[in-house]
Amino acid sequence: MTGGPGAVLVMGEALIDLVPSTQEPRTHLAQPGGAPANVAAGLAGLGTPSWYAGALGGDGFARTIEERLVSAGSELGLCARSPLPTALAVADPGPEGTGYHFHLQDTATFRIQDRSSEVGRFGAVYVGGLAAVVEPAAEAVAATARAGAGQSVLVVDPNVREDRTLDPEAGAERLRELCALAHVVKASDEDLVHLWPNTDPEETCRTLAREGRLVVLTRGARGSTAYTRSGEPVSVPAVPVDVVNTIGAGDAFMAGVLSWLVGSGAHRSGGASTLPRERAEAMLRFASQVAASVVAQSGTEPAVPNRA
Repeated sequence: MTGGPGAVLVMGEALIDLVPSTQEPRTHLAQPGGAPANVAAGLAGLGTPSWYAGALGGDGFARTIEERLVSAGSELGLCARSPLPTALAVADPGPEGTGYHFHLQDTATFRIQDRSSEVGRFGAVYVGGLAAVVEPAAEAVAATARAGAGQSVLVVDPNVREDRTLDPEAGAERLRELCALAHVVKASDEDLVHLWPNTDPEETCRTLAREGRLVVLTRGARGSTAYTRSGEPVSVPAVPVDVVNTIGAGDAFMAGVLSWLVGSGAHRSGGASTLPRERAEAMLRFASQVAASVVAQSGTEPAVPNRA
């Protein structure tokens, strides 16, 4: 089993998104999803070696997810297996974004194993998504993140989700703890409002960055901003595109950021938190192009932009 400074360990859920059909509104289409699985597939598609450390079930949905990850090029040697079914996320697209209703209990999706002993073999460790707040996965994610923070570069995407099945207070506390451990945090303005409701998202980013992190704030169509410990924030606009689908766009952006950091070596030795302005801008532009390639089509697989 290999890894290396150019490889990323991705921990979190792989599930099935049930998305309303544009042709038949009463019909839902099943497509592989889950923010971490999207990031793992996105990284591999962008040429960055990724090892998906989630859990797959014993049903047809799990086989579909596995085929998707393998075809993208992600390694599954650290992926747990279970005979239980796959979790479902029923998507509810709207003008303000996509909401979800989850079917999570008694599924294989959250039977994730602690991978603390493996993190030292990877250049970066990504955690986030539902697995960070849903047991029994949450404890394994937290333990792996603590090890990743000490032995690798920890990247956290809180990716806050609201649903009646989730405990908002306990979930927010877990996500804040992960952000405190991280070397790199990628979050939307909505994520930060949920996690630090009494603070402006930009001020939250500045605070996290002053503590020695690279913080990337996304605002959908309004673009993105990078905050570093050593300089003023750097912003770039979103890439203009005819919007077909917004599901998976944030995950594609995350894959773009992480691929750029690992590919350039900027993630090593605390370099991410001190990116000079021109490199931070290059990173954001690359990630924005990756996200735009998803927004412009019906699926969640990103296209590879020119790294120059």
